[in-house]
Amino acid sequence: MEYFTTIGIEIHAELKTKSGMFCGCKNDPDEKRPNVNICPVCTAEPGALPVINKEAIRQMIRIGHAVGGTIADFTEFDRKNYFYPDLPKGYQISQYKYPIVSGGMLNGVQLTRIHLEEDTARSQHSDKGENSIIDFNRSGTPLMELVTEPVLHSARETANFAKELQLLLRYLGASEANMEKGQMRVEANISVSSDPGKLGTKVEVKNLNSFRAVERAVDYEVKRQIALIETGGKVAQETRGWNDAKQETYSQRKKEDSHDYRYFPEPDLPKLYLSKIEEFKSLRDSLPELPWEKRERYIKLGLTPASSEVLVQNIELGKYFDDTTKSSKEYQLIAN
Repeated sequence: MEYFTTIGIEIHAELKTKSGMFCGCKNDPDEKRPNVNICPVCTAEPGALPVINKEAIRQMIRIGHAVGGTIADFTEFDRKNYFYPDLPKGYQISQYKYPIVSGGMLNGVQLTRIHLEEDTARSQHSDKGENSIIDFNRSGTPLMELVTEPVLHSARETANFAKELQLLLRYLGASEANMEKGQMRVEANISVSSDPGKLGTKVEVKNLNSFRAVERAVDYEVKRQIALIETGGKVAQETRGWNDAKQETYSQRKKEDSHDYRYFPEPDLPKLYLSKIEEFKSLRDSLPELPWEKRERYIKLGLTPASSEVLVQNIELGKYFDDTTKSSKEYQLIAN
């Protein structure tokens, strides 16, 4: 029997700001000492109140313009309620009904939304799983979440999309998006069905921290679901993790629906009317040449696709090429 795979992805990326999303703590992903960049706001001490980071909003608007999305006039923050040890408040300040960016397109993939929230603390577990410790340095870091429509159909497509987003964030200076440091994390929602007009049961796979892991986890999960259906089983709607050592997914918990989080507007933060903020009005004009624009320009210069891609992927090398070709038109020779 032929099966049809449908994939939608969610990508979190930590924004490159000097301070936290709602506090003045230093945003330093390279800090190795635990619990040094913390304050009463990001550790949820009683009575501490959040303040919105304007630079994070500015970066989100620029990202929205780059992908051709609709920038909200009105937006607000919400409380997403759930309990986990790395979430000090017992809720996460996120966005639900009114994201900053709606729609848009990236790498041929239709986007649903891009919203802003705060990151959680970082949990570290002992090898035997006997105990866990928590580092709150990351708690409250500005975090972009991008959600695509369920329009992807293969592991390769999924990984290529994530690579293009990483490149865009670096071109905009919005994030280093270093997956090894956890600055960008991918979650894939995967379903298989024997009916091309009908979606199967969605399974979310988390903890994908490399492009190779994205491809292998999606491939594994597709095969797992097909094997389950073929043997008369039923795919459960759940959240699964990825075990890189075993190269397999594993069950973590039943998948939550939005109503399980009991979203409601964050009472300690003001509503935002972005179109009334003067310094945000010209952000579209501040965009640099974007990756796909640079690719097209290099191809028009006569470069091979392989040469073009090297220069697009390596921003410094691309700049060196552009500087050099100001005094010589031997484009392919210089690229070589």
